[in-house]
Amino acid sequence: MSDEEEKKVNEEPIEDKPELVSDEAESDTVTTDMFDGSTPGHWYVLHTYSGYEDAVADSLMQRIESLDMGDKIFRVLVPKEKQIEIKNGKRKTVEKKIFPGYVLVKMIVGEESWYVVRNTPSVTGFIGSGTVPVPISDEEVSTIKKRMKVEEPKHKIDLKIGDLVHINDGPFKEYDGAVGEIDDARGKIKVLVSIFGRETPVELDFLQVKKV
Repeated sequence: MSDEEEKKVNEEPIEDKPELVSDEAESDTVTTDMFDGSTPGHWYVLHTYSGYEDAVADSLMQRIESLDMGDKIFRVLVPKEKQIEIKNGKRKTVEKKIFPGYVLVKMIVGEESWYVVRNTPSVTGFIGSGTVPVPISDEEVSTIKKRMKVEEPKHKIDLKIGDLVHINDGPFKEYDGAVGEIDDARGKIKVLVSIFGRETPVELDFLQVKKV
């Protein structure tokens, strides 16, 4: 290559491609930037084998990189939200999938991009009409975004005074009783349990009981 040809090559502009992002990024980046409008295309929903959502996201990211499809497939996301769990009387916040068995992909649908996504291991298909993928609406995207941005899950006690409940955790596990008091702010309830023939109020976390 001559000096003039080398100079010409070096001066040619490099085409910028949209940044490829997966849900492996840090949590705050995922929840605030994953749904921005800086990339073209639409959000589509993939159906996967249950329990393989994260594996599908990883595999698809690798395929996009290796097959140089970053200009047609932009983002891959397994939507997750924080939920409260309780075990042995102790409450903890965990991150769980919002839609088990589904992965979101922002892309421009074409023959090549469809093939790359559809043939990713453990993907069973796009959600749509027949073989034609149908994008989700802006309203659905907005709802998912809001759920992912919630820092602390709120207490939601679907019980009322007098409801019969079965205790499934703690020292009174397997007892039945009636709800006597509800403290929405603390996420606590008092259940009237029959112990040695006497009704005794027992304070429990609302996650420790199940409505009968």
